[in-house]
Amino acid sequence: MGFDLRGSRVLVTGASSGIGAGLAEAVAAAGASVGICARRSDRLAEVAQRCAAHGGEVHSWITDVADPVQVDALADAALAEMGGVDLLINNAGIPKRRHVTALDMATVDYVTRVNYLAPVQLTLALLPHMLVRGSGRIVNVSSVAATLSSPGESAYSASKAALAVFSESMTVDLWDRGVRAMVVYPGVVDTELFTLPDNDPFTADIEPITVSALVAAVLDALDRDALEVYVPEFFKEFAVGKAANIDGFLAGTAEFVRRQG
Repeated sequence: MGFDLRGSRVLVTGASSGIGAGLAEAVAAAGASVGICARRSDRLAEVAQRCAAHGGEVHSWITDVADPVQVDALADAALAEMGGVDLLINNAGIPKRRHVTALDMATVDYVTRVNYLAPVQLTLALLPHMLVRGSGRIVNVSSVAATLSSPGESAYSASKAALAVFSESMTVDLWDRGVRAMVVYPGVVDTELFTLPDNDPFTADIEPITVSALVAAVLDALDRDALEVYVPEFFKEFAVGKAANIDGFLAGTAEFVRRQG
């Protein structure tokens, strides 16, 4: 059976813009009560208004997931104010594109904290309550970079790969307990993530997909109770090809980068 959004309680991180905002509005439109969090209060308030226009209950919290104390506070607030969380969408993330020769440990630590440790921390805080009910869904927004080892994104790719593997192992551990995780592998999405300052320029000549296309694919995957979804789907073929010929894949990627430079 797929996940029924109507009447459910959904918590979305990184919901002030882009994918997070799109998902929050979509689940609100589907009849869910929504909890949203992000760092930017003005944009978060706008998303909250758009969610509330669908008639459901909306909660919002200003949260920086880079701070473990704030992540714990978010979990406590969601449980207290929403009465529980049926669907957790771990979407908050940062890119920090850097050539590996320009990486420093402070950047790696920060990217790992935001993209991997924070969603794991929030998951572990909410998981006991899902297990008591015997039901729950966790959607972890990873990236095709997790499976395709994108050049210039060593820290980002590794953090997203860690999140994906954590999700899969957790699903195996909880196979008969009613709680499942789904990994979302987006390609290039038309959001500000690819134009943020303090990042190397994104130069890959790839047509971005819209937020609405990604949201539709995620909702469809939830309805099918899928454990993973690639958006666009053809990126899964790339991941399978890489696994079948890692030497050829890496050599080809290095040659592509050389030609671009």
